[in-house]
Amino acid sequence: MKLSRREAIQLGLVGTALTGCAPIARQFASEMPENVELPTKAEPVHRWVNRLSYGPTPGEISRVAAMGFAAYLNEQLNPSEDEPAQLTMQLHRLDAFRMDSHEMQELPLELVLSQLQQGTMLRAVYSPHQLRERMVEFCSDHFNIYGRKGNAAFRKGRDDLDVIRKHALGKFPDLIRASAHSPAMLGFLDNHVNVRGVANENYARELMELHTLGVHGGYTQQDVQEVARCFTGWGLEDRFLRPKGKFRFDPDRHDDGAKNVLGHRIGPDGGQSDGEAVIDILANHPSTAKFICTKLCRYFLGEAKREVLDAAIAEFQGTQGDIKLVLQKILTEETLAHSRPVQKRPYDFIVSSIRAVHAQTDGAKPLQSHLEKMGMPLFQWPMPDGYPVKVEAWTGTLLARWNFVADLVRNGIGGTVVDLEELKKRCGCRPVELVLGSKMQADRVVPSLTK
Repeated sequence: MKLSRREAIQLGLVGTALTGCAPIARQFASEMPENVELPTKAEPVHRWVNRLSYGPTPGEISRVAAMGFAAYLNEQLNPSEDEPAQLTMQLHRLDAFRMDSHEMQELPLELVLSQLQQGTMLRAVYSPHQLRERMVEFCSDHFNIYGRKGNAAFRKGRDDLDVIRKHALGKFPDLIRASAHSPAMLGFLDNHVNVRGVANENYARELMELHTLGVHGGYTQQDVQEVARCFTGWGLEDRFLRPKGKFRFDPDRHDDGAKNVLGHRIGPDGGQSDGEAVIDILANHPSTAKFICTKLCRYFLGEAKREVLDAAIAEFQGTQGDIKLVLQKILTEETLAHSRPVQKRPYDFIVSSIRAVHAQTDGAKPLQSHLEKMGMPLFQWPMPDGYPVKVEAWTGTLLARWNFVADLVRNGIGGTVVDLEELKKRCGCRPVELVLGSKMQADRVVPSLTK
């Protein structure tokens, strides 16, 4: 009997085909270097790699040491669109990043969420463009979208590609504008029901509080109301024989009266340009520069020292929010050398561990379940502020981390394989030492929970 696509999906056949590709992926895996040094033999270089990436792969420390910090930073700030064959092959199988959001609604929600996590984790593990992946994580939290609300999961794949990844190392105003037009964001923050006469303030408030100015950025409740009026009519296509779920501005639902936002007058009859004007005002506001640069400093350095923060803010304002140039001010040899330890969140810990032991993974459910046990399933944080960065939020995950490491090095995670014998031969250590660190103090191994 011939099954329809829907019937095959319901029977779980598509899910099996999409996620069970680890054996094929291993055929395209990169070779392990002959000599695998433990990271702590080169402390400064280890710090560079740990902060700019998700941690070293075997041989990465030696490679970066040979090229020097400036060349390594330049390499990471200027990624290409090319990815390894292994990664490209696995990503091509994921409908969540390829299908139209409306067509995708025939897929089960759990499968779509799993594919979103799978693709994100695979990129983080295997992409050589590690700084871009770290910025994708930063921006995904900054513009958080809860995948279980409405149709958000079906729209998030395009948001990830067209908003987050496209602009993660670009200009911040372009990132804000892309997010403001994103069907995933408009749906998540209810702007598709924001109409004249009954303005919905959800998107307006989060746009200022979380995306641009910050909670202490100088806006008032009146500003929230005015911004909400500016974004009336910004919604989703739902007309007959039109591409469902795409961005659409509906002039019939827009409040065309005059508005005043943060002291800027926006004249009447502006239509969609009212919202565009708000984006310009917020993207170029001094509070936005301070808020974004502070978050970037804390993300990469663990703190926002005044001299580093001031330099980053000045660069942000002088370059109209050029993220790449701002990162050059934040990520220097000196700042990295003198920055405080940064605790790895669960996602960072899992990805860095897989990279450390040169594991081959399909990133599917067995691996995702470990991330869920640590409390950080991707795209499933319900609040618009993204997963927390404070150490206190993750202190309860230590047992789950140890259980993950134990399963990883004994090949107890389905779809994830470590060549234990080869690792021991080439690095002269137990694989667990690569994951947890090899810095000996009083004859004990210090767990690599920080970077």
